[in-house]
Amino acid sequence: MLIISVVLGGLAALIHLYIFALESLFWDKESTHKIFGIRSTEQAAYTRQLAFNQGFYNLFLAIMTVVGGVLLLQGTLGAGAALFLAGTGSMVASGLILMISAPNMLRAALIQLVVPALAGGWCIIYLRS
Repeated sequence: MLIISVVLGGLAALIHLYIFALESLFWDKESTHKIFGIRSTEQAAYTRQLAFNQGFYNLFLAIMTVVGGVLLLQGTLGAGAALFLAGTGSMVASGLILMISAPNMLRAALIQLVVPALAGGWCIIYLRS
């Protein structure tokens, strides 16, 4: 169960690293504009700083989840579980906020929250067994 949880957590981290790259590194690319529904270069310029900052939140969640997963695999259950569940839980919460605040972005919200929800759920099951 722990391996399943950590693998899913790694996948969730990869998803959030991808989001970080889009928001913080590739915001001015037309392909990124299509993904986020940016309609003009002016809109992209206006939102660049917000996206840049938000991208780093995604990076930090990914790092937290990976470090927590590594600690769990090493047997450091307290710190590992705290980091892993804080990372995956924050990913899930962010996805839920997106779902509630922008129902038209349901697909993006589900991409953001389903895998970390599964990872966190499996981790909790493991810790309770």
